[in-house]
Amino acid sequence: MKILILGSGGRECTLAWKLAQSEKVKKVFIAPGNAGTIELGENISLDPNNFEEVKKAVLSKDIDMVIVGPEDPLVNGIHDFFLLDEELKNIPVIGPQKEGAQLEGSKEYAKRFMSRHHIPTAKYKSFTADFLQEGYDFLDTLEAPYVLKADGLAAGKGVLILHDLQNAKDELKEMLTNQKFGAASAKVVIEEFLDGIEMSSFVLTDGDNYVILPNAKDYKRIGEGDKGLNTGGMGAISPVPFADKEFLTKVEERIIKPTINGFKKDNIPYVGFVFIGLIKVNNEPFVIEYNVRMGDPETEVVIPRIKSDLAELFIATAEKKLNQFTLETDKRSATTVMLVSGGYPEAYEKGKEIIGLDQIENSLVFHAGTSQKEGKIISSGGRVLAVTSFGNNFKEALAQSYQNIEKIRFDKMNFRKDIGFDL
Repeated sequence: MKILILGSGGRECTLAWKLAQSEKVKKVFIAPGNAGTIELGENISLDPNNFEEVKKAVLSKDIDMVIVGPEDPLVNGIHDFFLLDEELKNIPVIGPQKEGAQLEGSKEYAKRFMSRHHIPTAKYKSFTADFLQEGYDFLDTLEAPYVLKADGLAAGKGVLILHDLQNAKDELKEMLTNQKFGAASAKVVIEEFLDGIEMSSFVLTDGDNYVILPNAKDYKRIGEGDKGLNTGGMGAISPVPFADKEFLTKVEERIIKPTINGFKKDNIPYVGFVFIGLIKVNNEPFVIEYNVRMGDPETEVVIPRIKSDLAELFIATAEKKLNQFTLETDKRSATTVMLVSGGYPEAYEKGKEIIGLDQIENSLVFHAGTSQKEGKIISSGGRVLAVTSFGNNFKEALAQSYQNIEKIRFDKMNFRKDIGFDL
């Protein structure tokens, strides 16, 4: 079969790497892809949010299945577009339809879903600019720190955690009236702060059945010790050492099962990934957020740990046969460290030549923000490369990644040297 992966980051590079290994797959196409995916299949230059362009590519390349990497096309309804098109409707899409994608597209929608299905989460209220004073009043009822979340998509950067009440009120005003995060913050969800340690659980569902993928923990802040601005993610580890069998059983019984059953009760057709951002508070799991696709950089540690054929897993998903699929995983730990551009996550430099990739041994390098120019690989994004390694534990795996990072160079390259510091 021929598979099209939509997206251009480290997540899509990792999926392409895994699918290219399958005997079921004749060819992998990545749209638009990056310099790393060129080695794994064929890049198609198109915008994943331009559905007519996607249709043209799917038909001209005889694509048999589409995997949607990023959230935007899902929230914009690409799966619905396929189902409503006579020429596309029989081509399976891995990724939920527009209604289900609202779990990530709107924080308020997700909170209401959790409330309806008794899924543990922080208490909250949401506000628009017309109700700014009510927002101030609600903040007065909470203890510091204060959590403000842009309701819409803000590329993982629309969450503020503030320790000062007046600062929180000022930021709320910034978000609502001055559109700090653009249209995404036209509505803001204010939450109580949960004090604990975070991790992520990943599920693939066919709408009736589900398979739990390896769990992971990522590191969002740019600075060591989790200081500084939020990023798309600076590194990740899998499995999560503090997530023991007892805790993961609670996650499945109290969160995963009610989520999948909630889709059925609410008549939400859902085929694809459910990424559940969790926090462990006194050994109890709470949901921080849902995403409707795989995380990045979590994909770079979760997918390499899957021993099963990924194409077979996706076929079982499309055919609603996940109850017949047994997932095999690597028992070893995997870690990934992101190499990012100078200045990221603010204005960053790109167009820097990357050298040393041919020197890497016993690690995987997944490209995130790269392109090819005159035979050279250059940086083209904020997050540039993900260096993934295996080990008997996460410390051993990290040591391997850091050893190989020493061989890679590009101007003003930055990375965190303390991934896993809090474990």
